[in-house]
Amino acid sequence: MIRFALIGAGFIGSVHARNLAAHPGIDFALVYDVDRARAETIAVRHDARVASSLDAIFTSSEIDAVFIASSTNTHAEYLERAAAAGKAILCEKPIDLALDRARSAVAAVTNAGVPAMINFNRRFDASHAELRANVAAGEAGKVEIIQMTSRGPSVPPLEYIKVSGGQMRDQTIHFFDLLRWIAQDDPVEVHVMGAALADPRVAEAGDVDTSIALLRMRSGALCQIDSARRTGYGYDERIEVFGSTGMVESGRQRFRGVSRYRGDKIVEDGLHAGWFERIEASYYRALDAFVGAVQGGAAPSPSLDDGLKAQIIAEAATQSLQRGAPVPINW
Repeated sequence: MIRFALIGAGFIGSVHARNLAAHPGIDFALVYDVDRARAETIAVRHDARVASSLDAIFTSSEIDAVFIASSTNTHAEYLERAAAAGKAILCEKPIDLALDRARSAVAAVTNAGVPAMINFNRRFDASHAELRANVAAGEAGKVEIIQMTSRGPSVPPLEYIKVSGGQMRDQTIHFFDLLRWIAQDDPVEVHVMGAALADPRVAEAGDVDTSIALLRMRSGALCQIDSARRTGYGYDERIEVFGSTGMVESGRQRFRGVSRYRGDKIVEDGLHAGWFERIEASYYRALDAFVGAVQGGAAPSPSLDDGLKAQIIAEAATQSLQRGAPVPINW
């Protein structure tokens, strides 16, 4: 069994704690948070222990792996400390909001040679994974157009918006990663248009809540990603791959599959209320993939390099949004 420590006991940390405790290949041993009360709540709930300090995690011979789910500004430092301590690492995105700092952290982990994975959990959504397998098998032919949707359901608190790094780095980055993974190709140019249509205060915070990103791939294929922070109908996520011989789609998902027939109308169940309800299962699958890779001696995927490349796209996309013009992606 892999002996795990969890760093970070906020909302997403509590999700990971539940999965760590449920996984048969994991001994969920320690949890740490700057708010000790939050850590104690998780420890009691899942029969773990509260770490007295971060040093108690990084220096412990009884810990094999760390799950970094703390605030974004700590990720790079904790990646480096875990790598120096020889721990396997599963880390929430992003590596760091500053691209140069993210690069230095990735270099440190790579040089240490420890297994490390960035938690782009949408790769482990069953429908998205099946779409990718079908595209790789040639079901759509030569890929020509990829369309992605990431919408809603509600604008996050402005306090979060101000520290998120912007819509490209916070929301759309998941789909930049999915694009590379599905197309097995890299974009070379991005053009983003955006506005604060859902809440004008978002613009005052220097961000947008509604955007369209257009990307050109090395192969010549084109991609469009529309991202919206607010819908009036639940969380809306889908991916469509159009090719020379067909199309593959990972469609919108309803929270339930009941239809009611009354007179001349059919009333069907709607979409999931929020993003978490839609993709919750993918968090466990991502953790399971990490455990399987570590136990089998394989390199975990998505790698920190995948995380860095998604950030490079997000950085170029942010520049395009600010300039109002296409920006080449400098790999």
